[in-house]
Amino acid sequence: MTNDPDAWLQLRAVVDGPLPEIAVRFSRFLMAQAPHDALVIFTRECTGRPRKVAGDADIVDRVTVAELDAVKDATQVGEVVQRSAVLAGAERRIRAARDETDTLLVLVPGRAPTAAPEMLRAWFAIVAVSIRQQVAQASPDYLAESRAASSERARTIRQLTETHEDTLGSILGTLRSRDLDDRTARSTAAETASSALIALRTVGDTDRTLATEAVTTAFGRLQAELEPVLRHLGADVDYVRPVADGRSLPGEIAHAARAVVRAVAVAVASQQHSHRVRVAWDCVDDDLVVDVRDQGSGELDGDSLRRQLAGRLQALDGRLEVETIGGWGSRVSAHIPLQAPDARPGEDLLSSLNPREVEVLGHLALGRRNKVIAAELGVSESTIKFHVTSILQKLQVTNRGEAGLLGARAGIVAGEQAR
Repeated sequence: MTNDPDAWLQLRAVVDGPLPEIAVRFSRFLMAQAPHDALVIFTRECTGRPRKVAGDADIVDRVTVAELDAVKDATQVGEVVQRSAVLAGAERRIRAARDETDTLLVLVPGRAPTAAPEMLRAWFAIVAVSIRQQVAQASPDYLAESRAASSERARTIRQLTETHEDTLGSILGTLRSRDLDDRTARSTAAETASSALIALRTVGDTDRTLATEAVTTAFGRLQAELEPVLRHLGADVDYVRPVADGRSLPGEIAHAARAVVRAVAVAVASQQHSHRVRVAWDCVDDDLVVDVRDQGSGELDGDSLRRQLAGRLQALDGRLEVETIGGWGSRVSAHIPLQAPDARPGEDLLSSLNPREVEVLGHLALGRRNKVIAAELGVSESTIKFHVTSILQKLQVTNRGEAGLLGARAGIVAGEQAR
């Protein structure tokens, strides 16, 4: 495969598909030259699901973020290594690669690999850059999937925390009772229970670290991304940093906000008579408020901008306000709720759909029939019928129109992803 030009065409199929399944596609691509029992891609760019996995469920379902962090810390950027490491609670032989994007690939080899380290590094570099670009674009389907994953994870952690806190609290209460005589045993057990409580709370802290960005850090990343683009357009930009109040943004909100600002700032700076742009964002009450202004001729095409950003904002229940005054300039404001909106009937069930079903749902949201969807996706009509039946069952709706409405409300609309 290393000298076969078709290999690079096959790699295109890996990066050209739904992000949640990229590990499965990459696993199939690598299997002949780098046979493995399990594959894990680990990136903090994806706040909803930082682990993309394929292979043996006993491994990939049990691997932890702490284990992957340890592997990453022991692997230099640009390096491909083979060594032993703890993965899924056991010492295993692994093959690991760390890309310049700080994305980690971990393989649990099945037999001796034939792919040279430099080829594995090159293939993974393309996959890692693709992941970063898809996340940076903050497409509606990515945002909807990320928010669903974040909400589900938060609910699970909250339920686990409440259950274990009640249990361990009861243990502590019993052990602190004066009716017990064995002071040494009581002290040891109390210490064990206290440590367990601390460890449990740490799970929530670690999850928040993975799934959030400090508002000032998120704005700093935006500035770093925007400066070279706007400099090329010849715009003079004022950046108004948010107040450093310690507040954090959910990851999908930070990604969406940066994508919105990039689109607005480029549209504003590209106007013929626009030379000065002001970019600001801050947390106001329960919203992240993004504000972009210019001192131009007020010729900004607000309708086009609304269409371009509609999918992203719908996915997060955000709204856009565009104001233009001829001869004075333009102002664009986006308001994005910091907390997940109250679930509409059936919308929480969207997280149960697999990536292909999400793709089909996007077409249902546009009212397309099975024959048209099959032609668009390059599969048989009977395959689409199977997916539609599964979607209706998972979303607990009775017809494709209701399913499409749920998808549209969540911003999952075919054809919007590239915007």
